[in-house]
Amino acid sequence: MNSENLTAKAMNLADMVEYQEGAVVSKQIIKKDAGNITLFAFDKGEGLSEHTAPYDAAVLVVEGKAQIIISGVTHTVGAGELIIMPADKPHAVKAPEKFKMMLVMIKS
Repeated sequence: MNSENLTAKAMNLADMVEYQEGAVVSKQIIKKDAGNITLFAFDKGEGLSEHTAPYDAAVLVVEGKAQIIISGVTHTVGAGELIIMPADKPHAVKAPEKFKMMLVMIKS
């Protein structure tokens, strides 16, 4: 599905990416010079190791519950909740249960 297929349509984010056993699945929705929007589905126990990014990013949990670690502080983020990950701060993602999220990265 390319971004043209998504224009001017209401969609259920949770239905746009599927869980896969023992994996993190990602699906890029928009990729532009100004930023990206990517959907993720994390199986229970999966995650993304600590890293940094040169851009601010927002995580919106669509389904389930996530642990988002920013600069060593763990935040539990549930469905419908948003957290901002500041540029150049170390962050990681853990899945204490299956969850889906939308990542919006804003490039400067």
